[in-house]
Amino acid sequence: MGGTFNPIHYGHLVTAQEALSQFNLDKVIFIPTGDPPHKTDEEIASAEHRYLMTVIATASNSKFFVSRIEIDRKGKSYTIDTLRELRKIYTEDVSLYFITGADAILEILTWKDTAEILTLCKFIAATRPGYDLSRLESLKKKILDTEDKIFVMEVPALAISSTDIRARIKQQRPIDYLLPEGVCKFILKNGLYR
Repeated sequence: MGGTFNPIHYGHLVTAQEALSQFNLDKVIFIPTGDPPHKTDEEIASAEHRYLMTVIATASNSKFFVSRIEIDRKGKSYTIDTLRELRKIYTEDVSLYFITGADAILEILTWKDTAEILTLCKFIAATRPGYDLSRLESLKKKILDTEDKIFVMEVPALAISSTDIRARIKQQRPIDYLLPEGVCKFILKNGLYR
């Protein structure tokens, strides 16, 4: 499960747990983006802070792991580079699923080496109930042979977003119950997003 996790919140955790269940996965590896190429106009906490928040948030689930693969790599974090590294670690016998939001999947044609990405993994596109899937179906038609590559997964309706959490912090509004308590304390202790 790749993402900026800026910060990680319950929406991310529920999505990962749902993917474990619906797709009968062995584990979910959270991979915080090191230097995200598509996020240049917003405030992003340091890679190390985002990594530590992800570790705090996932610590209680024995099937959740956090990787530093992108945090430790120099330069921009491209999905293709991460997938190539994961393919070296895990044999071809292992099915890799990239878990992300349906909106992120819609941007896949702008990603570096999209054609190769689709050969290295399958995608789980997480949506909220009532999400308009027509744009995703249109994308599938643009990318040939994606019927067995992009799977839609509906998750419980959680209107939680990292953008909203950052805005609440700046406005000094409560963020309790939107993210794990340990992550909330970490943000406040380190003065993030103010």
